[in-house]
Amino acid sequence: MALLGCLLGGLAVAQGTSPAQPSAAPAVTTSAIFAGGCFWCVESDFDKVAGVLSTTSGYTGGRTVKPTYEQVSSHSTGHAEAVQVVFDPAKVSYAQLVAHYWHTIDPTVKDQQFCDHGSPYRTAIFALDAGQLKTAQDSRAALEKSKPFKAPVVTEVVLAGAFYPAEDYHQDYYLKNPLRYKYYRSSCGRDARLKQLWGPLAAP
Repeated sequence: MALLGCLLGGLAVAQGTSPAQPSAAPAVTTSAIFAGGCFWCVESDFDKVAGVLSTTSGYTGGRTVKPTYEQVSSHSTGHAEAVQVVFDPAKVSYAQLVAHYWHTIDPTVKDQQFCDHGSPYRTAIFALDAGQLKTAQDSRAALEKSKPFKAPVVTEVVLAGAFYPAEDYHQDYYLKNPLRYKYYRSSCGRDARLKQLWGPLAAP
C-alpha cells in the first residue's frame, strides 16, 4: 500500500496537480456605523475610502424592530438612517474613518442634514464597542478644538444597538441611479455646505 501511495502521488505531480495545501486564514475585517443624513450619500462618501470593503444602508438608534423606510421616514421609530461600513483595519483604521466622517457631514445642526429635516437625518457615530466609543469621543473632543467654524459640534457619539439593513432599492443607490442621485445631492446643497464649513478639508 505504501508503494501504491507513492506511485499515485508521483502521478498527481506528473499531471500538474499538487497535494492539498492549508487554506489561507480569512482576512480580518471590522465594522463601524455612521449616521450622516441621507444614507445614499453616506454610502457614496465611504465607498471612496481605501480599505473600505463594503457599505450597507440601514436603520439604527430607535425602538422599532425591523423597521421599513416608510416607518422610519414617518419619524415615529426613533431610528436614524445610517450606514454600516466593513473595512480592513490593516489598510484603514477606525480613527481614520471617524476623521473622514467629520468632513462628510454638517456636525453643527441637530436632527437635520442639509435639506433633510427630522431625527431620522441626525448625525451620530454608533460605536460597536468600548474601544470605538473612546476613539470617537476623543475625536469629537479634538474636533471641538480644531474646527474651522464657530458653532458647537452636536453630533452624538453613542454605543450602537441593533442595525437593520434597508430595503434592496436603497443599497448602492448612487450607483444604480446616478443621475437621480447627483440631482438629489446637488439640489440638497450637501457639497456646497460642506465646502462652506470645511473649506479644503471637505471630503471630495
